[in-house]
Amino acid sequence: MPAVMAHMIPYYPDLARSRRVAQALIAGGVAYLEVQFPYSDPAADGPVIQAATAEALRQGFSPDAGWDFVESLTSQERTPPVFVMSYAGLVFARGVDRFVREAARRGVAGVIVPDLPLDSDEGLLDAGRRHGVDVVPVIAFGATPERIGLVHRSRSSYVYAAIRRGITGSETLIGPETIAFLQELGSSGAKVLAGFGVSTAEQVRAVTAQAHAAVVGSAFVRAVEESLHNEEEDPFERVHALASCLVGEDAPEMR
Repeated sequence: MPAVMAHMIPYYPDLARSRRVAQALIAGGVAYLEVQFPYSDPAADGPVIQAATAEALRQGFSPDAGWDFVESLTSQERTPPVFVMSYAGLVFARGVDRFVREAARRGVAGVIVPDLPLDSDEGLLDAGRRHGVDVVPVIAFGATPERIGLVHRSRSSYVYAAIRRGITGSETLIGPETIAFLQELGSSGAKVLAGFGVSTAEQVRAVTAQAHAAVVGSAFVRAVEESLHNEEEDPFERVHALASCLVGEDAPEMR
């Protein structure tokens, strides 16, 4: 069964329905949850996720609310490992050590901050080691051997591979060069989480043939968006159906 890391946004489209989205992903059999803390300048996000994070902020998302949301997930027995993703501005505003310490206190497995590279991470990796939280370096396809070597030397348990340049949401093709990139990243023993544009079962299988897990974001957020066209529709159904399709099994539903 291929492993999927599912990206979701608390408070999108509102708090109650984002809880339903999380339940649908868990019931759909995803291996990891990547919970994005919305930020006003999401540099790596495509239009679908940008619009969703903007709406989450309008709905009242705050970092404190985000941590409460995360703890409501990690306190459940069935929840897979939860990773929190955000951007440097929000992390700086909280304080790097405080942000990671809070992640540990709320049961978070790891943190992903795309705009804090290892050679200028403001102490993020060290904070992760102090508090027992995995810091997941992000490295893009086409990175130099020097930058790949930096990731290897970090001895991180996980590595996030952006399998194409640019922003999230656009279609990604997985060819021989992408496969070689994923194999090189995994050669150190790190678990490679590979994403950016992965949205179909075929892509998930192509990615997980070479990586530990496929990261799917915009496709899930788009499923939530589509559910909004019918005011009476619960996003659970669409999100659960997509998760089950990507994972490749009929997971039991959790209502």
